[in-house]
Amino acid sequence: MAENQSAIAAVLAEIEAERDWVVGLTRDMVRIPSVNPKFQADPAINREADVQALLDPILRDEGFATEQWDALPGRPNLVAERAGSEERSLILCGHIDVVPVGARSEWSVDPFGGDIRDGRLYGRGSIDMKGGVAACVAAARAIRRAGIDLEGRLAIHAVVDEEAGGFGAMDAVKRGKLAKAVLVAEPTWGDVLPVEGGLEWARVTIRGRSAHSALRYNEIYPQRHDKDRLVPGVNAIELAARFIAAVRQYELDRTRARSHPLLPLGMNTINIGVVHGGAGLGENGLPTVMTNPAIIPDAVVLDLDMKFLPDENSADYRRDFESFVHHFAQTDAWLRDNPPDIQWELGGLHFPPLNTPADHPLVTSLVANKTRLGKAPEVRGFVAVCDAAHYAGAGVDGVIYGPSGDGFHGVDEFIDIGSLVETTKVIAATVIDWCGVRR
Repeated sequence: MAENQSAIAAVLAEIEAERDWVVGLTRDMVRIPSVNPKFQADPAINREADVQALLDPILRDEGFATEQWDALPGRPNLVAERAGSEERSLILCGHIDVVPVGARSEWSVDPFGGDIRDGRLYGRGSIDMKGGVAACVAAARAIRRAGIDLEGRLAIHAVVDEEAGGFGAMDAVKRGKLAKAVLVAEPTWGDVLPVEGGLEWARVTIRGRSAHSALRYNEIYPQRHDKDRLVPGVNAIELAARFIAAVRQYELDRTRARSHPLLPLGMNTINIGVVHGGAGLGENGLPTVMTNPAIIPDAVVLDLDMKFLPDENSADYRRDFESFVHHFAQTDAWLRDNPPDIQWELGGLHFPPLNTPADHPLVTSLVANKTRLGKAPEVRGFVAVCDAAHYAGAGVDGVIYGPSGDGFHGVDEFIDIGSLVETTKVIAATVIDWCGVRR
């Protein structure tokens, strides 16, 4: 890396001389509402295509070959590339969709105004994560304008739909838009995050047998089994209550048994986030009657958000949970013959784990370049999930690094302008370290 120091110095000087450029690009992006339509459908604010239309000519002017395609109907990904060696290739990645604003009355600024106050740029998507995308573009721009020719191929991926599961990045990966490494510029407050756990969305369906609630005594009290006895009901909600308690113990056993040094203890949780209980399982997989307590319910559907550790894999995790469900079913006479059903990848959602070594060259470069500009960063894990997972699942080494701010997914979202400029510098220096300079 030492041979790159003069190139890095030139690029840092270029960024400092035009520090307002990355701020202006972030502001321009924030002023284009690009709310994910899965959360709030309104053409006036679902303008991801307009964000890509802003970025595309900027990237072409900086020597990138650009390509757009619809990852989802009317929702284009943008991939830009400058040719170079595959061995030293790198993707800079960020998403351009944002979550809804919520109640505008709670904001003290226009959510899409891009107001600048006291060193902060406000607006929905400023920190999550249009500022990170702008930092990637500004870093690449400064490298070119400093006259530096990279040896490795540099790509910028501006993708859609991260907030709803990352189907934009998934589509880019399926199309073979890969490299040796990827840097995802999600907000990390200047820390370097080389690991994140995997995530599964699963649906567990527990079946009972419906009956009239007046006949509940026939189910729960001892009865003669003569020829006139009605077939007793089986309350699926009661079965589900026992299952939920068992899942809680299973969760505790797993979190106590294993951990990861870069993540908080117990992050590998299972959240039972949605419960549907009632009678008559419909074609959509949910009970058709959920408002009549006079029916003994015969179906409960549980939707689970399930995290596992970076050094685990999806196949083993699924197999372990399936074994737990099987053994739970053996404790109940009804469930032995009518075991719960497990549906994986609910809604098509699945995040592979990211487990890049802490001594990986991309990690050490980010640490060194951040330290050079100020406080040494912490190397830690990401407790949530992001698009880095989808690239990691395709064998791409990934790291998450980005700016500081607050209010993401809340009100008065902002990005700290000083951290935005610093992030641009750190990313640019790391690009030079990783891709190398053509001599």
